[in-house]
Amino acid sequence: MAYRRTPAVQERLDAQRARLLEAATTAVATHGYAGCSIAAVAKNAGVGTGTLYRHFDGKGELFAEVFQSVCSREVSAARDAGDSARHLEGNHRSAVSASVRTFAERAMRAPVLAYALLVEPVDPLVDEQRLMFRESFRDCLATAIRSAVESGEIPPQDATLTAACIVGAIGEALILPLRGGTTDPAAIDAILAFTLRSLGSFDDTHA
Repeated sequence: MAYRRTPAVQERLDAQRARLLEAATTAVATHGYAGCSIAAVAKNAGVGTGTLYRHFDGKGELFAEVFQSVCSREVSAARDAGDSARHLEGNHRSAVSASVRTFAERAMRAPVLAYALLVEPVDPLVDEQRLMFRESFRDCLATAIRSAVESGEIPPQDATLTAACIVGAIGEALILPLRGGTTDPAAIDAILAFTLRSLGSFDDTHA
C-alpha cells in the first residue's frame, strides 16, 4: 500500500517550504544571489540543510521559485499601477508611464534584490525565470502601448517591440545605481521621459 501523507503532515511540510522560500527571499534581498548559501537559508528557516534538500534539489531550484514569486509580484504591481492611472487619467499612455515609474521606484527601494533580479550572474534555472520576467513585463507594457495606438494617442508601431526596447533600456539605466545601492529620483524622471519619447511623444510633462 502506498504511503499517504496525513493532512497534519502535509501542513507541516507546506509550512517548512513556505519558511524556506521566505528565508531565501530575505537572503537574496540582503546579500544578493552570490551571497546566499543553502546552509544559511536553512538555518534562518529553522530547519536542517537535509530538510531543505527534501523540498528542493539545490540552490538553483530554490531560487528559481523565489525569483518566480518575486518577479510575478513586481509585474503585478506595475500592471496594477498602469490600470489605476488609465482609470484616473483616461488614457493609455499614462498607463505605460505609471507602470514604468512603479517598476523603477520599487527597484530603487530594494536595490540589492532588484540587481539580483535584473543582471546578477545566476544559475541557469534562475536565469530562465529572469527571462520570463522580462517577457511578462514587456507584455504588460505592450498591452497598454497597443491600446494607446488603437485610441490614436501615439503613432502606429509594433507594440511588442517598443515594449521590449523600453524594458531593456530600463534595465541598462538602473544597473549602475542598483549595483551601488544608490537611489536617484532624477533617473526615474529621465527614464519616464525616454519612455514617452519612445512611444512617439515629445511631451515629457505627462511623466
